[in-house]
Amino acid sequence: MIFLKNKRLELSEAVKEVPENGCSISFGGFAITRNPIAFVNEMIRQKKKSLDIYQVIAGMDTELLVGAGSVKSLSYSAGSLDRFGRFERINEAINKGEIDVREYTLLSLEMRFLAGSMGIPFIPNKSLLGTDMLNDLIVKNDDAIRIEISPFDNERYVYLKQLQPDIVVIHAQYADEKGNIIIEGPSWDLEVAKSAKKLYVTVEKIVSSEYIKRHCEKVVIPSVFTHAVIEVPFGAFPTAVYKAYDYDSEFLTYYAKINKNAGDFNNYLNEYVYGTRNHDDFLNKTGGFSRLKLIIADPVSGY
Repeated sequence: MIFLKNKRLELSEAVKEVPENGCSISFGGFAITRNPIAFVNEMIRQKKKSLDIYQVIAGMDTELLVGAGSVKSLSYSAGSLDRFGRFERINEAINKGEIDVREYTLLSLEMRFLAGSMGIPFIPNKSLLGTDMLNDLIVKNDDAIRIEISPFDNERYVYLKQLQPDIVVIHAQYADEKGNIIIEGPSWDLEVAKSAKKLYVTVEKIVSSEYIKRHCEKVVIPSVFTHAVIEVPFGAFPTAVYKAYDYDSEFLTYYAKINKNAGDFNNYLNEYVYGTRNHDDFLNKTGGFSRLKLIIADPVSGY
């Protein structure tokens, strides 16, 4: 049965399953928390292109892919590098017309994922009514929205088309080989994960099924939703993972600085992405364990 299958893959094998030229894809996490950086760096190494990204709160992961020229379109509500800066690569690509951008309210995009996770074709919403975002979506002939009068209360609604991305990638703390996922702390990405046609989960550690049975109340994504699990310690670095490690403020400060210039950003890719063979090599390039031990979280406070 599918939920008894061993779903463990190596990172390079998992990324090879992403189509070479075009698919819809979403990422979990939030700004500089639980970004699946290891997966994204490997996508760039393998030169994945023409991606249609859907992300409620975009983070460093999407910024990297846009800067690498991997993205065709981006639908999102907001995002940044948090206190370290704004999205220079995304903003430049928007200003130059290099990517097709659709902006939604946070609630409306989250509801599209919710509809996808429920398997229903659309969901009604009012948060877009009266906004410039809605006007812009109408101008762009966005086929995911329709303004209709509800037959139940005669009120105007925006009917939002469901979202079921070809691929969703999230990073979590634990999973077993069957694909039962434990996320410690805030879990913003459950609807996103459950809407996926294929869900890939990178985790800090793959644990035994016996551990999952003992802590079954912590499982937020059952194995039936999961296509593959990939063990990648520090797989979200330099972003944070609650109860595992904090974000690396020194590295993110450096990244935000070089990110302001396209040439410097390309040099970053050449050194830290194309110039590394895998995620372990990337971590060694950034300072190795001597650096990582400085950001390991306190097991009690989680930070």
